[in-house]
Amino acid sequence: MSASAVHSLWTTAATAADPIAKIDAPKIEYGQLSPTLIVVCAAIIGVLIEAFVPRKSRYLAQVFLSAVALCAAFAAVVALAADGYGTTKAHIAAMGAIAVDGPSLFLQGTILLAGLVGLFTFAERRLDPEAHGNRVDSFAAQAASVPGSDSEKAAVKAGFTTTEVFPLLLFAVAGMLVFPSANDLLTLFVALEVFSLPLYLLCALARRKRLMSQEAAVKYFLLGAFASAFTLFGIALLYGYAGSVSYARIAQVVDGTVTNVDPALADTMGNDALLLVGGAMIVMGLLFKVSAVPFHMWTPDVYQGAPTPVTGFMAAATKVAAFGALLRLLYVVLPGLRWDWRPVMWAVAIVTMLGGAIVAITQTDIKRLLAYSSIAHAGFILAGVIATSKDGVSSVLFYLAAYSFVTLGAFAVVTLVRDAGGEATHLSKWAGLGRRSPLVAAVFAVFLLAFAGIPLTSGFAGKFAVFKAAAEGGAAPLVVIGVISSAVAAFFYIRVIVLMFFSEPRPEGPTVAVPSPLTMTAIGLGVVVTLVLGVAPQYFLDLANQAGVFVR
Repeated sequence: MSASAVHSLWTTAATAADPIAKIDAPKIEYGQLSPTLIVVCAAIIGVLIEAFVPRKSRYLAQVFLSAVALCAAFAAVVALAADGYGTTKAHIAAMGAIAVDGPSLFLQGTILLAGLVGLFTFAERRLDPEAHGNRVDSFAAQAASVPGSDSEKAAVKAGFTTTEVFPLLLFAVAGMLVFPSANDLLTLFVALEVFSLPLYLLCALARRKRLMSQEAAVKYFLLGAFASAFTLFGIALLYGYAGSVSYARIAQVVDGTVTNVDPALADTMGNDALLLVGGAMIVMGLLFKVSAVPFHMWTPDVYQGAPTPVTGFMAAATKVAAFGALLRLLYVVLPGLRWDWRPVMWAVAIVTMLGGAIVAITQTDIKRLLAYSSIAHAGFILAGVIATSKDGVSSVLFYLAAYSFVTLGAFAVVTLVRDAGGEATHLSKWAGLGRRSPLVAAVFAVFLLAFAGIPLTSGFAGKFAVFKAAAEGGAAPLVVIGVISSAVAAFFYIRVIVLMFFSEPRPEGPTVAVPSPLTMTAIGLGVVVTLVLGVAPQYFLDLANQAGVFVR
């Protein structure tokens, strides 16, 4: 048979079978995706600034660009919400990839504000004494040089700064904006990687204690890669179960309301083992991100080793994004499995609340203490997730918004207390801080009381909302355990306050640096939000309540 004959065979076969359907151009609603697009574009411009703008002007250019982008993206979120996309016009955009609804807009707004406050602490340059006549920030002079080497000394002497942290921050924020609004599993995974990878890098960039910082980044990277792998494997299993990565389609298969089945997938479709194992693996990856026990091992080490501005940003924004994604997964994809996942979440919430609170008592480092505190808070928020009601969603949204500002403020205060070796994070050095600089100690005390959930702070309003939703959702025993662990947690917060105000200051103790207006703004915003959400939370609770409905 000649070559031409074979050729005609397979060309005619193709045309006879099925003329290839016209490939439709994707339909993308750019306006509704504008918050994410603005941040991504700014991040790309930031990379170009690193390449083309002279070194002396980069810092100002990057800070200005990042601030404008985050403000513009927040304005876009507010405009979408005002236009009704959070309530009546909520729908699925970008060909089923992104949900534009109340929870996603509320969480995106929270993440953008957290990113903006985080940006102020990133840009702070007055805390350390000037090195060789140049102002220095919290980040390594030259990330690529080996700690303590001649190239590092040369970089410090030349006044280099790592201005790449600003585009990295923007890329992380962009991934976090997509994460809670992802409406299919692949978008979820891509967003997870887009916000995790910049955070791994940012953790390694501390100016002081560089080896500890690099160790933190490697731990975070290795454990994060494991968690991502679990998530991806879970996505593969859920795809095998439902024949689709779309949330709506998986939910239909779980409920048994699916109509058209692809014959190639008919054998595995509806196999419950795939569903249970796959769902568990994805939830595990998300619980790793919110640092719930038993997936919390990275948290204290990473929070302690990373540069403090990064720790503050990561503690606030990552929690918001990951809880948003967890809520959407459990409420939109797996509501039909509620009887299977609720007992597991009960167990996780209980060990997280108690574990975080009890281990925090033994900590001697302020950053580790705040890390265990954030683990306990993950447990409190999980109580709201377990409520499986509209109130559960809105209480979690409110708690996340309140918690993120307290956290950012608390870590911003930690950057101010310094001695010769940089930040003085050991608790013994904080003794008598209230006598040496009463204002800073008083502000930190406000944040600690908010963490403890004392009335008239945002922490109380948030805890009350979450526990009320959980109790109404039939999880009263969980609320009792939550209140007990809150009491345990209050002990170590108040211990720090007692240490600051009722101990004698040491003569060789740390000093409190006078920050630039940037960090002052970050701390001031934290205090204002903490008090406003504590004294008059009703408006914001109503806002969260309006935003509490997922689009299916």
